[in-house]
Amino acid sequence: MADSSKEMVFCSKETKQARRRRSEIHKLKSATLKPELESYSKNTKTSSEEEEGESGRGPPENKTRGLVYGHVSMMGRRRVMEDAVTVAPQGSLCGEFSFFAVYDGRGGAMVAEVCSERLHKCLEKHIENGNKLPEEDFDWKTVMEDCFSRIDEEIFDESKRQEVEAGREPVAERMMGSTAVVVLVGREDLVVANCGDSRAVLCRGRAPVPLSSDHKPDRPDEKERVEAAGGSIINRKGWRVQGVLPTSRSIGDHHLKPYISSQPEVTVTKRTGSDDFLIIATDGLWDMVSNDVACQVVEKSLGGGRGRSASKAAAAALVELAIAKGSRDNITVIVVLLGL
Repeated sequence: MADSSKEMVFCSKETKQARRRRSEIHKLKSATLKPELESYSKNTKTSSEEEEGESGRGPPENKTRGLVYGHVSMMGRRRVMEDAVTVAPQGSLCGEFSFFAVYDGRGGAMVAEVCSERLHKCLEKHIENGNKLPEEDFDWKTVMEDCFSRIDEEIFDESKRQEVEAGREPVAERMMGSTAVVVLVGREDLVVANCGDSRAVLCRGRAPVPLSSDHKPDRPDEKERVEAAGGSIINRKGWRVQGVLPTSRSIGDHHLKPYISSQPEVTVTKRTGSDDFLIIATDGLWDMVSNDVACQVVEKSLGGGRGRSASKAAAAALVELAIAKGSRDNITVIVVLLGL
């Protein structure tokens, strides 16, 4: 009888905790996600209409045509929002590519904001200066690496300027940085440049195809690179470079160079008729949700719908799932619907 009583008390406590957790999730979603969805519904168009884009923390004039997409950004349980998202105009990149990117800042939102405002413009100038349309032999790796490097240098100069304006001596040890995953969607190719642990995943024939690989400090090749540069990978509530940074590549974070690299990994993937959609998100999602589950959630959420409201609802469903699984991070998700 005593054991039964203890079991009842334990179950009661467990039930109360579950109820409290559900209540917290409901309050968080009501405060942040519901207003987003309500504003989305006012601007919903059918999939046959031209879709106009939005950018959070990016240039307000950004629009894209010809692709249906939706995105959701939530502060979550953090005190500040350090994620940023940009969708640049299709046609700005030689009329061939639409630009999608998410940035996950650390030490403040400044680096993510600068990336969201400048990186696609740097890429546009690069292609214009090349004086030719991107072709099969176009050196995307060199172009992306140069753009990421230039923005990284601008971040360093911007950080010094802010320190001077604040009346402080410029100190490299003040940590500010951001991950970046950039996806260019063309008629034939998907070009991805990744620096950090945000991620791009393609759903092809109902199966996930990773288009980027997370730069985690314990990834064997990243660990080798960091240690070869004289750095250390230390386990402090997870593997971290110098015991500080949970990612081995980022834009900014100049106090940890040369151990931290701003050089992106670049992939070019041929599109096929089996390509369903893209998921581009920060680690606030991926730390809680696997590629396979994310694709299943989006597919189920779309339910055959191919319009703007469906893509935004799918992005919102992923955010809800990450929160339900306990994510305390900022979360940004873009869902891009594909189809040849």
